[in-house]
Amino acid sequence: MENLKLEDFTKYKFLSGIRLSPDGKKTGFVLHQMDVEENKYLSNIYVYKEDSNSCIKLTSLDQERSFIWKDDETMIFPAIRGKKDKERKEKKEEFTAFYEISLLGGEANKAFEVPLNVRTFEFIDEDNLLVIGDFDSTKPKLDELTKEEKEKALKKLEEDKDYEVLDEIPFWYNGAGFTNKKRSRLYIYNIKDEKLTPITDEFTNVEIAKLNKDKSKIIMITSSYTDKMQIKSDLHLYHIKEEALEKLTHEDVFSYSYADFLGDKIIFAGKDMKSYGINENPHFYLMDLDGINVKRITDDSFDCGIRNSVGSDCRFGASRSMVVDGEYLYFVTTEGYNSYINRIDEKGKIENLTKDNGSIDGFDVVDEKISFIGLRGLRLQELYALRGKEEIQLTSFNEWVIKERKLSKPEHISFENDGFTIDGWVMKPVDFEEGKKYPAILNIHGGPKTVYGEVFFHEMQYWANIGYVVFFCNPRGSDGKGNEFADIRGKYGTVDYDDIMRFTEIVLEKYPFIDWENIGVTGGSYGGFMTNWIIGHTSWFKAAVSQRSISNWISKFGTTDIGYFFVEDQQAATPWSNVEKLWFHSPMKYADRITTPTLFIHSEEDYRCWLPEGIQMFTSLKYHGVDSRLVIFKGENHELSRSGKPKHRIRRLEEITNWFNKYLKK
Repeated sequence: MENLKLEDFTKYKFLSGIRLSPDGKKTGFVLHQMDVEENKYLSNIYVYKEDSNSCIKLTSLDQERSFIWKDDETMIFPAIRGKKDKERKEKKEEFTAFYEISLLGGEANKAFEVPLNVRTFEFIDEDNLLVIGDFDSTKPKLDELTKEEKEKALKKLEEDKDYEVLDEIPFWYNGAGFTNKKRSRLYIYNIKDEKLTPITDEFTNVEIAKLNKDKSKIIMITSSYTDKMQIKSDLHLYHIKEEALEKLTHEDVFSYSYADFLGDKIIFAGKDMKSYGINENPHFYLMDLDGINVKRITDDSFDCGIRNSVGSDCRFGASRSMVVDGEYLYFVTTEGYNSYINRIDEKGKIENLTKDNGSIDGFDVVDEKISFIGLRGLRLQELYALRGKEEIQLTSFNEWVIKERKLSKPEHISFENDGFTIDGWVMKPVDFEEGKKYPAILNIHGGPKTVYGEVFFHEMQYWANIGYVVFFCNPRGSDGKGNEFADIRGKYGTVDYDDIMRFTEIVLEKYPFIDWENIGVTGGSYGGFMTNWIIGHTSWFKAAVSQRSISNWISKFGTTDIGYFFVEDQQAATPWSNVEKLWFHSPMKYADRITTPTLFIHSEEDYRCWLPEGIQMFTSLKYHGVDSRLVIFKGENHELSRSGKPKHRIRRLEEITNWFNKYLKK
């Protein structure tokens, strides 16, 4: 077996968008892989056929990232294929072309197009499509203009690209750029008549829209604002035939995270945020179609996140994590440091359906048949079928990694601190030799409400392959252990810092082969904040790499996409109510104490932890004479390490590794 190489991740395959055919006998999904030379991702639709136990590649133009089943043998997917359509897109014309392809053979044919950029889509009937699409109230409606008027409007749009006019917050969003007056709007599109009918108004975002069984009604989660987006959402019910939109919101301030139809009721998940703020775990509720008789169907013992928050740098694309099938809502939970598939009925009875540890990265259900994309053990993503409690691996796209590369299995450590149990892990170098001393890297996850687990993590496996001990843990603030464990509002840098440093002490005591004089620390987002915080509170670490970090809660409040509500909630202060508290929790306050050589990694379009956060900390260290380096990635955002361009991801990992090698390897 060979050592894992830095560039090996460019050969991995990533799965997403899993959807079962109506009869449940075929599983469609999107397979992504990197093209390093072209510096992009190639995406195609694949289908696993149960009857032949085979997997076929359905498309081959490398641009198909989503699809729906039209029937058991036909798929519909959006794509830009024709020369004229490509030219229209280059001129910034907004439309989405849809293609139809048969599993029985033949080429994909253009079926229809919708005059807007479509985000999600679903058939109501043969002629009508339910779509959520981009809407900008400041732009002209091109589909309503004559050819001459359209050309004139497109020319003005080209001229206006040099300006941004802002009159609301948030005015930008990570991964989406400037979003001022832009919304995700709900429409019904009649394919036959080419008629687009908006359902929601121009100031409302639609987060989720679901059809009932007979496709006569739509339940949706919305948020509406004109000047400042509030941290709450609404439920609306749309009666298609009557063309009537009805508000069903049951509390003035409530955050709905999911809604769907369950039998003749509405099931939804959400939280009032009264006890634990925006990171509070949700509950499930049942409601009559008229919005009356709202009943919470989970009790206080249900205390976990209903999403997969197990971290990995080996994913690309999105998949569903909640599906209604028959009498059940199927959903994912993160419990401990693993995620699982569960189902709940209208009485609130919850049944756990998966038992194996790891990560559920997406699933679908038809007639109680379940297929899912998962990370299992040290295997990268594969497609699995769940039959009873047995998991059956259906694909082997990434099997070569576990067969051909040396990998380090994380060794679990748990300890008590202030009455809480903290989980952590240590990865030994793959070619470990007794009696030899090894440098080590402490890696801190983002969030903070996410978790590390025992799944494959490329950067940590790579470091273990070049002679590092890698250790990591889930301090207070992490997911998987309930609200009380995750609640560190107003405590950033205190109890979480104590957990991490206690974990470091235990690791050094238990693993004497670690060279305690040559330890590095790194992390991104919250992990970047904590890296900045650590080097301002201890000189224990010989080198640090701070990625997409937070350095100043005051500046983060006023400049980032979630700053104005996230900072107030998580730090229990605003610049006006308690500026001293925000400054107390800001790593920059302690920059004059820092002696640790630090590399800063930041992306130019990271609006979640905007570039000035990295610049401020870098400037502070340089001002005080500390060896520092700032690497800015143009055209990248907060997701650089997970979905950045291939060459940029290579450069990022090279920069981090070279920095640690410079200071930690003698």
